[in-house]
Amino acid sequence: MNKFVPVVAVDGPSGVGKGTLCQALANHFKWHLLDSGAIYRVLALSALKQGIALDDESQLAQLALNLPLTFDTYGCDVKVLLDNVDVTNEIRTEQTGGAASKVAAINSVRTALLQRQRDFRKAPGLIADGRDMGSVVFSDAPVKIFLDASAHSRAERRMKQLQDRKNHVKFAEILQEITARDERDRNRVVAPLKPAVDALIIDTTSLSIQDVFNQSITYINKKIAL
Repeated sequence: MNKFVPVVAVDGPSGVGKGTLCQALANHFKWHLLDSGAIYRVLALSALKQGIALDDESQLAQLALNLPLTFDTYGCDVKVLLDNVDVTNEIRTEQTGGAASKVAAINSVRTALLQRQRDFRKAPGLIADGRDMGSVVFSDAPVKIFLDASAHSRAERRMKQLQDRKNHVKFAEILQEITARDERDRNRVVAPLKPAVDALIIDTTSLSIQDVFNQSITYINKKIAL
């Protein structure tokens, strides 16, 4: 791992705006982008497709070590490929998200994927989006940001996203899934979801993405001489 390459680690639960912020930061600085959540989602999707139980530690760890995952960054949007098949939309379903949260709680799976995530650290810099980027994967990152928001507001945002994609959803079900995922992520034994001790915490409940972006840019410029 190249410790001389700067990393901005952005963590937080689902629906706080991490993905949008990280994409904007990567575009602003012209840095590489790591969507660690996509890696766990692809692993979960692959397990579901192969009929591997989501609590089968041995098979899941083996799958993680040999996951045929690639990111196609050609063009404006990042495409996620599993075995050279575009699964970008497929991994964004609630089912895959819930499954990803379950496999992410397994220690051997996280260990198998740790180096894969660290390999994204390349010059000129990296924006890392996840749940344990600042606390575990890039614990030496010079900039750590933790986004949070109320479960209700996150469920509203998620519902709008799904409706925009023409998906029929019920608010109560989305809120229940987000609450359950928070419970799993925050209370897992390995790398639980929590702010790094030196992270800037931003509550995005009542902030626009521009507000969050502006706060983040100000903080990053203060922490790193760019």
